[in-house]
Amino acid sequence: MQHFYFDHNAASPLAPEVLREFGSALAEVYGNASSIHHFGQRAKQKLETSRRAVAAAIGCDGAEIVFTSGGTESDNLAVFGVMRRKPGPRHVITTAIEHPAVLNACDALAREGAAVTYLRPTSDCRIDPDDLRRAIRSETALISIMHANNETGVLQALEDCAAIAREAGIPFHTDAVQTVGRVPVNVRALGVDLLSLGGHKFGAPKGIGALYVRKGVEIAPILHGGHHERDRRAGTENVPGAIALGHALSGEWDWNSLAVLRDRLESGIVGRVPGARVNGSTVHRLPNTTNIRFDGIEGEAMVIALDLRGFAVSSGSACSSGAVEPSHVLLAMGLSRAEARSSVRFSLGPGNTAEQVDKLIDAVSASVAHLRRISTSVVAHA
Repeated sequence: MQHFYFDHNAASPLAPEVLREFGSALAEVYGNASSIHHFGQRAKQKLETSRRAVAAAIGCDGAEIVFTSGGTESDNLAVFGVMRRKPGPRHVITTAIEHPAVLNACDALAREGAAVTYLRPTSDCRIDPDDLRRAIRSETALISIMHANNETGVLQALEDCAAIAREAGIPFHTDAVQTVGRVPVNVRALGVDLLSLGGHKFGAPKGIGALYVRKGVEIAPILHGGHHERDRRAGTENVPGAIALGHALSGEWDWNSLAVLRDRLESGIVGRVPGARVNGSTVHRLPNTTNIRFDGIEGEAMVIALDLRGFAVSSGSACSSGAVEPSHVLLAMGLSRAEARSSVRFSLGPGNTAEQVDKLIDAVSASVAHLRRISTSVVAHA
């Protein structure tokens, strides 16, 4: 049986050219970038070349890039790094639809005594900038709003939110893990002060990411050790990972063309499956993502049924897999617990084709029909 991958928001496969660069770097660039000998200096040169490549991809200077182990560490470094530099009463504003890397960091700050405001989205998964403006207090030390939601793919009005933060003199962070490498991202145009990205969402390996820190913004390190990354992130740098990250961001993956396939998948499912509805905005969103609920169906059951038919999809955030509770994102949007549990995320990547999409539509239709027959049979024998 063939297997097809429609879960790119969880992780994307390594791009072939990135894999070649990564493999070569693992074998050949083994020096410590802090060493002064030839091998160390070669590693340092490769590291800085990669830093400039990442910076160029998002429109900043190399000195503003801090290499990390991925999106979660970048989010934590941004949140804790800014908040722990502020003495006295502290307040952070975030949203109820953030990735757990931000939500749980804010929860930890709350346990330390900080005040946290969670902005609620509209039913289409968008944050109203006016709600942000009203939430600001004199002690607000950080605002963190994601660029695109990992479950629905919905994009936020980030420029408007960042402008509000800038007007109030408050550092603004965005989790852009789902957007960098997929849609154009320019930190200057967005007006953000800190931005998180993770390599495994756009063809680089797992275990490498970066945090953009605008020049002039001070952060406290969350790791303590040597003077790496300009004293912002201690630990021997992952040079092969950084090389792969820079190469992935310099590549020519065409994510925008996926909107045609995404729409084909979406219209095919909604047109053929009774009770299928799209969650979130169908206007402001990533080109590769759709989140669809199926009345009377458990999302986890759909994921398993589709996997048995050769299709990998998701019922929510990969970082929350195994969770018993329904998606916090969908609940925050106003869906009932039953509706949230009946939802499935489909996220496409450059390797997907129209033929695969059509086969997936057939598989979804057959799986829903099968699961509903089973449900009816169970009820009839209850």
